[in-house]
Amino acid sequence: MKIATALQAGKQACSFEFFPPKTDAGVEKLLDTARTLLPLKPLFVSVTYGAAGSSRERTIEVAKRIKRELGLEVLVHVTCIGSSLATLRTLFDELAAAGIENILALRGDLPTDGSSAGTFEEFKYANELVAFLAAEYDFCIGAACYPEGHNESSDIVADVGYLQAKVAAGANFLITQLFFENERYRDFVKRARAVGIEVPIIPGIMPITDYRQVQRFTDLCGATLPEKLRNELVYRADDQSSVVDLGVAYATLQCADLLVHGAPAVHFYTLNRSTATRAIVSALLAANMLT
Repeated sequence: MKIATALQAGKQACSFEFFPPKTDAGVEKLLDTARTLLPLKPLFVSVTYGAAGSSRERTIEVAKRIKRELGLEVLVHVTCIGSSLATLRTLFDELAAAGIENILALRGDLPTDGSSAGTFEEFKYANELVAFLAAEYDFCIGAACYPEGHNESSDIVADVGYLQAKVAAGANFLITQLFFENERYRDFVKRARAVGIEVPIIPGIMPITDYRQVQRFTDLCGATLPEKLRNELVYRADDQSSVVDLGVAYATLQCADLLVHGAPAVHFYTLNRSTATRAIVSALLAANMLT
C-alpha cells in the first residue's frame, strides 16, 4: 500500500520510526518491539539508513522482515550522499522485488570532517534523488521537511523553496523533523501551502524519555525545547520515571492538538522503544482520535 494513497482516504493514523540495530540479536529485539505495536494498527513503520548508507544491509534486512513477518507497510529511508547510481539502482530493485512500495528520499548528512571527496557521486540534493525515483520507479516517495528550518538553510523562506523543489520533483508526502511547539508546525504548513505545496505533511513527534538525550537531539537538529518544558525536565532530570511520565503526557496532548487541527497522521520517533509510544497511542485511540 502506498502511503500517500492511504493518507488521501482521510483517516488519521500513527506511524513509527526505527533504526536498524548493529547485531543479529538487536534485530530480533527490534522485531519483538515492533510486534508489541501491532495492536495499535500503524499506517506504516519507517526504517532509517545510516550515514552514507553505512547501515544499508541491516536497513534492507529489517525492512524486509517487518514487511514479510509482521505484515506492516514499510517506509525505507535512503540517502544519496556517497552512493553511486549503480548502488542505488541495485538497492531500489531489491526493495521493489520485496514488495516495498514506499521510499523516504534524503540527501543524508555531510561528512563531519568537512571533506567532500566521494560525497556527491551521483546526486547532490534530495530533490535530485526524488526526481530519479519518480522517473525510474513506481515507489510512493516521501521527503523530509523542517518546521524550524534546516540547519544549513539561510532562512525559513529559502528552506520552503528547497522543499518546493522536492515536491515539484515528485515527492508524494512529507514528514517533519521533531518539534515541541505545535504552532511551529501550523505556521510551517501555512508557509508551505502559500507556495503551492499541497501534499500531506505528517508531523514528527519524539516522546521525551530522557532529558539529556533530548537536549542532544535538539542541539543537533536545531529544534526548540520550550522554556517551560525544559524547566520541568530539569526539575525531574534525576528521576527517570518522572521524566517519562511528563514526556508521555506532553506528547499525548501535543498529538491530540495536532489531530484536532487537521494533521493527517502522527509519526513517532521511537528510538527503538515501545513503552512510551504505546501509552501515547493507546490514549489517542481511547479518545477516538486515531482511526
